[in-house]
Amino acid sequence: MSTESDIRDFLVSRRAKITPQQAGLPAYGGHRRVPGLRREEVALLAGVSIDYYVRLERGHLAGASEEVLDAVANALQLDDAERAHLYDLARAAAKRPARRGKRARGPLPDSVLRVLRSMTDSPAFIRNGRLDILATNPLGRALYAPLFPDPTTETVNIARFQFLDPRGRDFFPDWEEALNTTVSLLRTEAGRAPHDSDLTGLIGELVTRSEEFRTAWAKHNVRLHHTGRKSFHHPAVGTLTFDFDAMELPAQPGLTLTAYSTAPGTPDHDALQLLATWAATENTQPTPTPTIAEADTDHSHQR
Repeated sequence: MSTESDIRDFLVSRRAKITPQQAGLPAYGGHRRVPGLRREEVALLAGVSIDYYVRLERGHLAGASEEVLDAVANALQLDDAERAHLYDLARAAAKRPARRGKRARGPLPDSVLRVLRSMTDSPAFIRNGRLDILATNPLGRALYAPLFPDPTTETVNIARFQFLDPRGRDFFPDWEEALNTTVSLLRTEAGRAPHDSDLTGLIGELVTRSEEFRTAWAKHNVRLHHTGRKSFHHPAVGTLTFDFDAMELPAQPGLTLTAYSTAPGTPDHDALQLLATWAATENTQPTPTPTIAEADTDHSHQR
């Protein structure tokens, strides 16, 4: 992945999404050669010269000040995730430390695992930015059972299963939403950790082997993923729909704890109880939690 090309493609794709009318500019008649805004219109809205904006759009963000980045973000009407991604790209171009501190490496602390194990009524797991599942509680292991080929497997990757395993499409019934979420999360992580060789390898594998991933990756969409609803089609239990909350671990930068829950008295809650019964019957999960492999093997770039 080239930082300059990522900057260029990201800015061009955001510029293409905004019409002059949406930007508050007069719309003149005649054919427009580009979708969305022209470069000179973005420069006008951002209060910079056209030559300077062209230079930015060619990938030269290294010397851009925060004021300029904010002005460009405002001109392009970037949301919070897109604005943060623009800053991440600028830091990567300038080879400055990312906005998060040193990333966690090594086994997860016992205290974190104890918190995870204590969540007995909700499926929960810990992942890194590459979407490797590093640890689960028993219900989380049961929910993600299709991703684990055997009981001794410790670390699996959600994106690799989703796009390269034939069972992936069945497991995620809201396929388009799940596809876009996964790709957007990996694109966000690529901006934060452009020198993570494991992440680069994963993305290269997915781009090469999955046309769906390749098409979605080219859109340069990013997102924050803190709360929402998610559905699964479990091979033993059927369709389950959960509310989810994703919480970053302050003491373990780069790692996220995600927990799924349901409201009592709802069909979704009944389905969760069915999952718990199946998990107890099948004994699919190790006791109490799988041994954790390296939480992050990125030695070339720290987030």
